[in-house]
Amino acid sequence: MTALTAAVTAFFGVSVPDMVLFGLYVVLGVGLPGVLLLRLLYRGRRTLAEEMALGLALGYAVEVFAYAGARALGVPLLVLVWPIGTCLLFLAVPRLRRHWTVSPSRRERAPVWWSWLLALLFGYLLAWSAVSFFRLNALTWPALGGAFPDMPFHLALVGELRHHMPPTVPMVAGEPLSYHWFVYADLAAASWVTGVEPLVLLFRLGMLPMLAAFVVLAGMTGRRITGSWTGAALTATGTVLVATPSLYLGSNGAFTWGGVPDLAWASPTQTFGALLFAPVVLLLADLLERRRRTAGRWPLLGVFLVAVAGAKATYLPLLGAGLLAVAAAGAVRRRGPSRPLLAALGMTAACFLFAQFVLFDGARQALAVDPFSFMRTVWREMTGAGEGTDPPPLSTLGMVAVFLLCWAVTWGGISGLLSRPRLLLRPGVALTLGIGAAGVGAALLLGHPGRSQLFFLSGAYPYLAAVTALGIVTLARRARQSRRATLYAAGAGLAAAYLIPLLCDVRIPLEPGTADTVLYLPYVVLLAAILSAAAVLAVTNGRLRAWSLVVTALAVVGLPAVVHARVLWVVHGGDRSAPPPATAPPPEGALDAGRWLRDHSDPGDLVATNAHCRWGREEPCDGRHFWVAALSERRVLVEGWTYTARNLTRWRPELPSLELPFWDDRLLALNDSVFEAPTGEAVRDLRERYGVRWLLADEHRGGPAPGLAAFATPRFRSGGYAVYRLPDAPA
Repeated sequence: MTALTAAVTAFFGVSVPDMVLFGLYVVLGVGLPGVLLLRLLYRGRRTLAEEMALGLALGYAVEVFAYAGARALGVPLLVLVWPIGTCLLFLAVPRLRRHWTVSPSRRERAPVWWSWLLALLFGYLLAWSAVSFFRLNALTWPALGGAFPDMPFHLALVGELRHHMPPTVPMVAGEPLSYHWFVYADLAAASWVTGVEPLVLLFRLGMLPMLAAFVVLAGMTGRRITGSWTGAALTATGTVLVATPSLYLGSNGAFTWGGVPDLAWASPTQTFGALLFAPVVLLLADLLERRRRTAGRWPLLGVFLVAVAGAKATYLPLLGAGLLAVAAAGAVRRRGPSRPLLAALGMTAACFLFAQFVLFDGARQALAVDPFSFMRTVWREMTGAGEGTDPPPLSTLGMVAVFLLCWAVTWGGISGLLSRPRLLLRPGVALTLGIGAAGVGAALLLGHPGRSQLFFLSGAYPYLAAVTALGIVTLARRARQSRRATLYAAGAGLAAAYLIPLLCDVRIPLEPGTADTVLYLPYVVLLAAILSAAAVLAVTNGRLRAWSLVVTALAVVGLPAVVHARVLWVVHGGDRSAPPPATAPPPEGALDAGRWLRDHSDPGDLVATNAHCRWGREEPCDGRHFWVAALSERRVLVEGWTYTARNLTRWRPELPSLELPFWDDRLLALNDSVFEAPTGEAVRDLRERYGVRWLLADEHRGGPAPGLAAFATPRFRSGGYAVYRLPDAPA
């Protein structure tokens, strides 16, 4: 798998030295010290892969804290003190030296097929990364300029964390960074230590070890909850391949949006947060079920909770809901909350408050209570209705019913726990159920212009998959389901996943004039098939076995839903619908100008630019232009403002989310006047009042500014970009 990963990344432009340096850093600078600390604090039997994944997650968490301190001191390479110091400490102290090796009695051996399954799942993530991300997001200009719109935003934040602590929004100088920034600190640390370009880390290398470790920890969670390797396999497979089961043909990406492969690179914060949250659930399962030798788990839990708070704070409300579910299960058993539960609730609440009011300064990031917002969005995209068109109430309820049926299919295995209701009261099971319920509830009740409410649901996927696996395994055992019957049920589910879409032939988006009731046809057929199969099987096999067989068939439809949707897309000729409107081609010279500015300016220098809107999206202005900050690694007076907390706070559901104008008309007018009709007064204002040191002019937006050279010194030109230096402010 290492060789395959190297081959794929090399094919997509990563040099061998970059691969080697990054690999050595991850293994020696993050993984090794993390494993040593893990062995000291978290004893118990586990496989080598599980130990490496947990150690890597712990290493990432500590690395972020170490880098934040080192960067604040102005010496980012001091981040190396923590891995080197940890290794030296474990060599020098006799009582710690034994943790360099593990007794065979403490090492658990995994079945060979399990190792192959993990390799196949990571291989799938690698292949999908290559097809859906590497292929479409180049490392060289001008193709790089056509990257996914959020990628320059992420790149700009890596540059900000490379040079500043605490960080602010680099695209609008002075704006607080009310955002999850820990993953950018990790990438910044890796760039300082290895010398690898942030661009290469963000676009090619940085997420790969996180994804590999996450797959292992998803399986470990499943094994902890279900107590079986079969349950672990179902959990890991469901985590990677699950999505909303689509029975449509054509462009239905909005319908199935939010799985691990879709978010792995486009949302590095989600990937990093998912990796760091998995140990939290594992540790709490131990602590709440009062397993032996728990003393070292509390410090680990504290480290991971604080790390999750800054990596992806959406996980903290999910965790709070899970812990409340544990308390409710205890109340059913007529037991008051235990000390571990109260301590965990207190730690979670403290971390949530710290994240919300310290890290994020109380910003809500446009998240609002807006029931069924996503269902209305999906209806608009499926029917081809305009952005401002609201579906009729019955259509909204119809889409809600479709989603509820889809989720019932995917997580239908949970119903198997009703065959042994006492399992629902187990703390670990209640915890994962609460997390899953909160994820589904957030997707139903919240709204966001960028669909960020679905991050709650995506974050809950591994834990819904684990409790689903437990239900399937429990029910199959109670029903004494044979392997042959399991294979027949799986085959029936597989047939339904492909035959229903092909027979119903509902292509998305709908043709103009088509009634939206056709959207419900495939799911009415699915529901009829489920009820008919259940009735027939109940008569021929008994209710318990019928229940088990139906749940097995549904799991084959829902858990690998991503694969079904992509196979149907390929078999049926791909997407023949009209392509989305494209932006203008990226202009030449942007990369050269940005890199020249990075190499010839100080990290504290402020830049002004006339680039604010995405190319081809100037009227109205789509304010997601982040390339100046991304390529120069410098703060910009005003570039793109769409993702700032101040802009998102102004958003309301009836407003266009990407086209809100900049909130300070005077500042924007002053900034742009220097590039359109410069005057000595305007240039002095920028320099003396705002501290601007450099100008980066995008001359594709109106040609060279007449007379600008009289007020600023031309220093570099490439393509349609020019860099000017402003004169020093008077003493």
